[in-house]
Amino acid sequence: MGGVNQSLVLDRAAPFYVAGHRGMVGSAIWKLLAERGFENRVGATSTELDLRVRGDVFAFFETQRPRYVVLAAAKVGGILANSSFPNEFLSENVQIQTNVLDAALKYGVERLVFLGSSCIYPKFAPQPISESSLMTGPLERTNEAYAIAKIVGIVQTQSIRDQYGLPWISVMPCNLYGPGDNFSENGSHVLPALIRRFEEGRFSGAPELVNWGSGRPRREFLHVSDLAAGVLHAMTHYDGREHLNIGSGVDYTIAELSDTVARAVGYTGRVCWDTSKPDGTLRKLLDISRMQSLGWSPSIDIESGIRQTVDWYRERRQGVGEDAYTTVPSLVGEEG
Repeated sequence: MGGVNQSLVLDRAAPFYVAGHRGMVGSAIWKLLAERGFENRVGATSTELDLRVRGDVFAFFETQRPRYVVLAAAKVGGILANSSFPNEFLSENVQIQTNVLDAALKYGVERLVFLGSSCIYPKFAPQPISESSLMTGPLERTNEAYAIAKIVGIVQTQSIRDQYGLPWISVMPCNLYGPGDNFSENGSHVLPALIRRFEEGRFSGAPELVNWGSGRPRREFLHVSDLAAGVLHAMTHYDGREHLNIGSGVDYTIAELSDTVARAVGYTGRVCWDTSKPDGTLRKLLDISRMQSLGWSPSIDIESGIRQTVDWYRERRQGVGEDAYTTVPSLVGEEG
């Protein structure tokens, strides 16, 4: 497992399809592929190709004939979205995954990476969470539907390996952040939500912000550029049935994260916590020793990564005017 398998070296001239190449994860992978000389990158926006429509997905694969695929497309959201629309998070993600994996199999994709999420693990899994913890206990209720969809993707990837002998793999990231993240008021995860609300608070001069929960839960965060590098590293260094964890190997309390974001945006008001709101799982830290044994490790620390993300967010809000920052909502949500 440790060294490069020469059979897995990627041909930089071959068609390489990134499903979800406009999203945070997909765009980071797309950018890295360009930097590393992959000249035949294939992508399609959601308006050009709805991955939930099976016939369209198969027609796309028949036309494009990608040799490599990274499946980074998914319906994602924070605790509020997952709790409010569990059926959509289960149904749409299973549709996307099944359509892409089935089409990739039919049209001879040589190498594929399925991207999941650390929410696949039991709510009370021993910390740090190893890959072997999968399906050893009940899931966090607030994102159970999404987690089950991702588990389905892992099992299908393993089933294709078992039945057809293809070197397809699955990678499970921790919480991700960085350029391209979702900063919407109702659909964002904890870190972009904090950035948005603290930046709005700074702009409006709000004397106080109230965060959701106690601030005690611990979470691990990985910059999306580190994930992109890890995905390509795994494609050429790993050929195994079991999925791989990928993370930073370090976790922080939500209160510590809040302080880091406040410093990055320059918010100097008071921060309070609404303990009547749920915290979710108290700790979620991945065991990344297997990825590290393959020669990969993250390179972007949380302070510089958040500053970079704030700069990216601000660049895209410039020139919008005061209407860009509306009344500051009272709560910052936290994902499970």
